[in-house]
Amino acid sequence: MAGAASEPDIQGAALARTPPADLRSHLAARLGAPARAWLHRALDEAAEHPGTHGPISVWELRIAEAGRRCGAEHADAARVLILHAARADADALSRVYFQGTAAERRAVLHALPHLVPGREALPLVEDALRTNDTRLLAAAVGPYAARHLDSHQWRHAVLKCLFTGVPIDTVADLARRAHRDTELARMLGDYAAERTAAGRSVPEDLHRVLTLTDPTATPPASAAECGTRGTDGKES
Repeated sequence: MAGAASEPDIQGAALARTPPADLRSHLAARLGAPARAWLHRALDEAAEHPGTHGPISVWELRIAEAGRRCGAEHADAARVLILHAARADADALSRVYFQGTAAERRAVLHALPHLVPGREALPLVEDALRTNDTRLLAAAVGPYAARHLDSHQWRHAVLKCLFTGVPIDTVADLARRAHRDTELARMLGDYAAERTAAGRSVPEDLHRVLTLTDPTATPPASAAECGTRGTDGKES
């Protein structure tokens, strides 16, 4: 289904940071003709019928088909685009999330910064952070979480990544939020001490985050200075 391409695919955390127009162009260039035609039809349907029609909307059916139609490597991106074309609000995203597969839940989490400007979709992030599914956790700590999780929730999300082996680079806006966070530094120190006392190694990522909390370090640019936008998820 998918066509071959030399450039790397947009995957994981990059889905939440890539503007939908760029994501669509990138994906269309990588799909084979049948998959590309299906995606165009699915996006047109979603744009024309964004609301719910009957017990389930047309675009929700297309989200369920995306893996079969576009291939597993492109399905997350296709689902994000369908959600964006459908202009899914927090209620619609919640329905897809709680009724969907793990893959569909990931797509919802990646789509949040493109679609929800406020905090109303935080319950979806909070639910994902309670799981031990590392791909779901990685999707949960994207730009939407960076903007809207309070300090307590965000610190525990960082620790959850360390507990489960989710690469710390997936945590959006890590340097800014960790800077001068002495409580996070304390929590990281306690976790490192517990592992050392148990004869276990301390993850290298923990040392990296601990360094970011150093109050003597040069503060990183703020989200506004970095050009972060409210709903498109792009960070420069």
